[in-house]
Amino acid sequence: MSKVRNLGVRASQARRVWLKRVSALAAMSAMGSLAIARPAQAASAGASTATKARTAEPLFAYVGTYTPNGLGIHRFQVDGNTGKLDALEPLRGIENPSCLVVDRQQRFLFAVSEVKNYNGTKNGSVSAYAIEPGTGSLRLINAVNSQGAGPVYLSLHPNGRFLLVANYNSGSIAVFPVASDGTLGEASSVQQPQAPAGAQHAAEGVPGSFAVSDHDGSHAHTIVSSPDGRFVISTDLGVDRTYVWKFDETTGALSPNDPPFIASSAGAGPRHVVFHPSGRYMYEVTEEASTLVCYAYDSARGVLTQLQSVSTLPAAYQGTSFASEILLSHDGRYLYVANRLHDTIVQFRVGTDARLTRVGETPTGGDYPRVIRFDPSGRFMYSLNQRSDQIAIFAVDTPSGKLRFTGTYVAVGSPSDIAFASPAVTGK
Repeated sequence: MSKVRNLGVRASQARRVWLKRVSALAAMSAMGSLAIARPAQAASAGASTATKARTAEPLFAYVGTYTPNGLGIHRFQVDGNTGKLDALEPLRGIENPSCLVVDRQQRFLFAVSEVKNYNGTKNGSVSAYAIEPGTGSLRLINAVNSQGAGPVYLSLHPNGRFLLVANYNSGSIAVFPVASDGTLGEASSVQQPQAPAGAQHAAEGVPGSFAVSDHDGSHAHTIVSSPDGRFVISTDLGVDRTYVWKFDETTGALSPNDPPFIASSAGAGPRHVVFHPSGRYMYEVTEEASTLVCYAYDSARGVLTQLQSVSTLPAAYQGTSFASEILLSHDGRYLYVANRLHDTIVQFRVGTDARLTRVGETPTGGDYPRVIRFDPSGRFMYSLNQRSDQIAIFAVDTPSGKLRFTGTYVAVGSPSDIAFASPAVTGK
């Protein structure tokens, strides 16, 4: 949700060469994917891993976008051996489906419509779709008012019976029951935190940064459950707070925890979070400060305690960048974060004490990476480069966690999220 005004960021020579090459490739394709011949990569994944990637059921990828560049929810079939995405007919008619999530049984896909005018209201909407076995096509089940303006994030509770939604523009968060057939019910809980606006500039920002995003009041940016489902975490970029809510798994009601929040550094802009596989730690990326914050998490009380804060940018970097997405490797050994404007994916090693050590960085192959995601196998990473209207595909080296550009990209207008499903596995 960053608003960048009159920014000038000087890229390194290597990055300019990279972007020039990718831009030239982009001109060769308006839709679909292009594979560039180059030496075999990620061979260390081994034949056994490649065999596991070959399944009887087709794997589909769904890409959310921003209108008008995006056509709606783009649909692809995934090649499990190469990570390549082959374009299928997109789902049109939904505006700004910027965030997507698929249920664990891979029967349903849920999408926000990040708008402020749903059905004559000043709110957005959330839609439920059935994923058709075999084809992966989407069939609308129903849509509901998101109970706030500009819904930007959604996730499913671990029990699968509730959908959690963060409304960025209004700052509200909401919970919606999910029926066994995927139908969304009316909101079971809505919370509208009240707090003073955050600082306009990040206290921990790098020199020369003009990274400022909507520090004029509450702006909810993410909402997720704790691993055990007893608590819900929501970030508020506008007031520099990370809220913890008690969650009633029977009724879907939210209530403030004690304490109700932990404050970020002034102007940091907390954005997204992810839990360590142990459930004992949580990591948070801040948008304006471009930092990664490691918290100890007390699962009995739902209390966060800060342990570490590290920059997502190189030590010598000066100027503006907006950190966007945070991602843990499947084995929990490595953490990745995307930087917008600096346009890199940065890798950190996760220590036995959960603290982070910087390993290195990889150019995203495009402009303004809003989201990075693994495929279900963890062998490939997708960088959704919003401003260059494409997705770059990287192979993940299993032992080292390092990323290598596969030479493949996919042209998609304003890509904002990607989710995967193999609907034919239902019931197995």
